[in-house]
Amino acid sequence: MTIPTSSIEQVIPGQGSMAQPETGKPAKVKKQRFRFVANRKAATGLVILAIYVLFAIIGPWVAPYEPDARGNDLIQPPSADHWLGTTHLGQDVFSQLLVGTRSVMFVGFFAGIVATVLSVLIGVTAGYLGGKADEGLSALSNVFLVIPALPLIIIITSTLESAEDWLIALVIGLTSWSWNARVLRAQTLSLRRRDFVDAARATGEKTWRVIVFELMPNLTAVIASGFVGTVIFAVLSEITLAFIGVTSSTTWNWGTILFWAQGQQALAQEAWWWFIPAGLAIAMLGTALSLINFGIDEFVSPRLRSAGKTKIKTIDGRTVRMRIGFTPVLSNSPAPHTHASPTPVVRKEVTQ
Repeated sequence: MTIPTSSIEQVIPGQGSMAQPETGKPAKVKKQRFRFVANRKAATGLVILAIYVLFAIIGPWVAPYEPDARGNDLIQPPSADHWLGTTHLGQDVFSQLLVGTRSVMFVGFFAGIVATVLSVLIGVTAGYLGGKADEGLSALSNVFLVIPALPLIIIITSTLESAEDWLIALVIGLTSWSWNARVLRAQTLSLRRRDFVDAARATGEKTWRVIVFELMPNLTAVIASGFVGTVIFAVLSEITLAFIGVTSSTTWNWGTILFWAQGQQALAQEAWWWFIPAGLAIAMLGTALSLINFGIDEFVSPRLRSAGKTKIKTIDGRTVRMRIGFTPVLSNSPAPHTHASPTPVVRKEVTQ
């Protein structure tokens, strides 16, 4: 029995007697490498953060003056000699800002590392092991979760004779890990019953290998987001401690600058250059870390990553961009669309 080629062509297009192999080269699949860095928010945040890290490294070496050095130019506005003006003792504000960057960055990152390590150890272990270990570690997390962190930090640092940066960072890190541990525990509970984890256990993998090589890669974004949030909290905590005078006023950071500016009535003396640069530095650092956090969220969530990229075309030729939180109402007619019902409501009267 012979099957005509036209029938084959109808069933499988391109497979008839006249079908020729495709000569075109297969389209190359573009691999989206470094997708996180390609995100505009994350890239902007990383660039700003890199500038702060650079200032923290070279700041004390490139500062034009010593931060404690006094001069004869008292409360002078920005000039060629003093880029950000001077204080009531003739100290250079720009030098104080550069030198103080190292303390802020060190406390923020050191506290973030300590809190992240504790949250990973306690949260992931509690979520994976379960049972009594989960109950005990969860109870420990709940205890630290209800402890007011900032008042405890104030009490601890005020009782110490010399509260150095590493000690302040250690106290902040030891009191700010519980929330991230709870989040990691919840994520681990949802992952430990997945097929790939069961397969790893079935092959005889040890517990630590399952946690490190199976669970941790899927928790990387959550851990990174928690680290960024802890760094923001640590930076604000250290600046707050310095501003209220709990820590030493001779150790320079941005909070110390604001402490002396507030104590010497800089606002009343209209010495805006004394406190505005430090406030802008705090705001820019918080903005950079927040942009990195937003970039992590978009990197993890495909829904956020594709937001604003989907376009649809209406009948009249208009292009509408789909966005999260907005539902476009399309109309076939050029007349404005209303939500009123086009069909009149008919009421029936019942006569008795």
